Amino acid sequence: MLTSLPNILTLSRIAVIPPVVALFYVPGPWAAYACCALFSLAGITDWFDGYLARTRREESVIGRFLDPIADKLLVAAVLLMLVAVDKISGLVVLPAVVILLREVLVSGLREFLAGVQVGMPVSRLAKWKTAVQMVAIGFLIVGDDGPGWLPVRLIGELGLWAAAALTLITGWDYLRAGLRHMLAPEAAKPPRSGSTQVGT
Repeated sequence: MLTSLPNILTLSRIAVIPPVVALFYVPGPWAAYACCALFSLAGITDWFDGYLARTRREESVIGRFLDPIADKLLVAAVLLMLVAVDKISGLVVLPAVVILLREVLVSGLREFLAGVQVGMPVSRLAKWKTAVQMVAIGFLIVGDDGPGWLPVRLIGELGLWAAAALTLITGWDYLRAGLRHMLAPEAAKPPRSGSTQVGT
């Protein structure tokens, strides 16, 4: 059900995107902290929705569909805004690009594997990548508005590079798993009569 608590938490990550984006245009440290708080709360729901779905036995097809999409939309929106307001600049843009490209790659792989009815579970390393990535982005949102005694921006930049490294490793793992199915004899067969191929 779309109105189950796990799905509501997932949808909240999509609903929070407009106010998070809007706060980037508001001057002052309070806006940076408010933006970071909203982003952090949204990140926490990523853990709770899966936990509640399993413990309450409310796992659903719509939930499995929405969960990765909500994560990718939130992360992509914030990374783009960080670049837009110069909280990410120079070479630090590169790990952001790597992260975004990996999300597109994994989305494409999931779409293909779903078509051949093969699941692609999230690996433990991928969960660590997500955790490092979310923490790094939180630090970058605050950036230079953080306390002077703490190198907030530097911590965020180093974290983003670490997340990008993990992104390359997990992305390759997913790609290798997907290629095994793509190159299988069954995948090479032409589509059945009456079927429709959709490209994006």
